[in-house]
Amino acid sequence: MAEYIARYFNEAKMADAWTQIQDNFLADTFSTLYITLVSALLAILIGLPLGIILVTGDAKGIRPLPRWLMTFLNWLINLLRSAPFIILIVLLMPFTRMLVGSAVGDAGVIVPLVIAAFPFVARLVEGSLRELNPNIIEMAQSSGANTWQTVFHVMLPESVPSLITAFTTAITTILGYTAMSGAVGGGGLGNRAIAQGQQRSNHAVLLAALIILVILVQILQTFGTWLARKCDKRLKNQ
Repeated sequence: MAEYIARYFNEAKMADAWTQIQDNFLADTFSTLYITLVSALLAILIGLPLGIILVTGDAKGIRPLPRWLMTFLNWLINLLRSAPFIILIVLLMPFTRMLVGSAVGDAGVIVPLVIAAFPFVARLVEGSLRELNPNIIEMAQSSGANTWQTVFHVMLPESVPSLITAFTTAITTILGYTAMSGAVGGGGLGNRAIAQGQQRSNHAVLLAALIILVILVQILQTFGTWLARKCDKRLKNQ
């Protein structure tokens, strides 16, 4: 332990880490939050309707879709979800470069983050909607509600607390992915940890980046849990 501290946390390393923290960590933190929130928003915009389709288009759903289409959607989602993010981001570099002009930096990492995250969001949305009491849906349909009305006036409102919890999970997962993207030129704290911490053998920088990422996850998770409880009608009636 003493040898490890002397090698990675000596006076020179600590001085360099403190300089990095003072000069760059605030901007890196905002960059990480920007990447995370933009990627999460785009992933939700794609994953939410896809998750709805997975439930309503099922053979036992309220609006069954062709079996081949549902099979393809499930196959595509499972394929993208099973791909390790670090490999996916490298494979998508030509596409990312074509789409946004660069495969590195903030813009360059958002594209693979969205592609990696939207299948995850779709599955989370699917799970939230499947938790609904089927009697509520049957009651809405017996009252004459069409598919659109059933989804947007019954299914989604009833699933709000569960959906908020699901989206919070997705956001914190994406935040973790941003750190991983630093290995291939992504921006934010992940890039700082890799470029200035790991590559220069300064574990103080790595530790500082880790602490900030953990704090961000705790803040986002706490806020998401609080918001989900505030929107839960069952708790309001207690």
